Amino acid sequence: MSRYGSMYGPDITFLGVERCDVADPATYAGADVVIIGAPFDGGTSNRPGARFGPQALRQACYLPHDGSRPSLAMRVDALRDLRVYDAGDVECYSGDVETSLANIEEAVHRVAASGAVPLVLGGDHTVALPDARGTARAYGPGRTAMIHFDAHADTGDHTFGDHLYGHGQPMRRLIESGAIRGDRFLQIGLRGYWPEPETLRWMAERGMRSYEMTEIVARGLGECLTEAFGIALDECEHIFLSVDIDVCDPAHAPGTGTPEPGGLSSRELMDAVRRICYELPVVGMEVVEVAPPYDHSDITAFLGNRVILEALSAMARRRKDDEGGPRWDPYQPLLDGR
Repeated sequence: MSRYGSMYGPDITFLGVERCDVADPATYAGADVVIIGAPFDGGTSNRPGARFGPQALRQACYLPHDGSRPSLAMRVDALRDLRVYDAGDVECYSGDVETSLANIEEAVHRVAASGAVPLVLGGDHTVALPDARGTARAYGPGRTAMIHFDAHADTGDHTFGDHLYGHGQPMRRLIESGAIRGDRFLQIGLRGYWPEPETLRWMAERGMRSYEMTEIVARGLGECLTEAFGIALDECEHIFLSVDIDVCDPAHAPGTGTPEPGGLSSRELMDAVRRICYELPVVGMEVVEVAPPYDHSDITAFLGNRVILEALSAMARRRKDDEGGPRWDPYQPLLDGR
């Protein structure tokens, strides 16, 4: 089902964290977060290459890969304050979509069922289906809300023929499966010229809430997030966070398969992810659609790496505050002796 190391490139873990084996629960007993690579891009509709995303996300950092990353902002070292392991990559086959997705779902479910947060490195966004469904299996269908950052809704039905699975369809398949409720599905950053009216009607009928970039610009990202949080936590106890890197403007994330101008800045995405993982009960997460062949100076890989670190740091800070320590103050001066 899974394998040590990477399917593509050198055998490394995420910034040097300890290795584990999804098939052997003893190797990640007591883990807070288990990183899983899903190097699958057989569902792309434009530019392939996201299969190399997990490798790039694991190593895109100029600092030593020593399993330590103290956050200046959050005053924690997530890779040490949390028990973070890397399970390597799930075996994926571009020519066999269903086997690849089944392998990913089983790996994610095993981790989620252990009580750890599965953090999946994609791969194209097809993997959202097994990622969120595997997590929802551990917590019960309909009890996990989805917060989804993306330029695209990914709610197509039969796209490019009669195929049910692809990176433009996972959110429809998720809702159809009952794993995630349509009325607890929040999409942030949509823009461009897809989907067509028929698909938008399908989304509206299921109660999905999508924040298109024009609304985000008019109202402010913070206000939109606050509203989304209230919807997500109504009758749902858990959050799955899906980050498609193309939610950012291509100036900030050129290395992706379907770039769409006019998106979030890298700063906006990082702040939003930090806030979500600090304020909400995140039980699963993915970062997808990093496609290194189209990157420039590793801009996109660095952004994806930092999105992951922001999420982990916020989780560590949330835990520290919940344990009764002095709560995090984002306005606290950096050099105040504390």
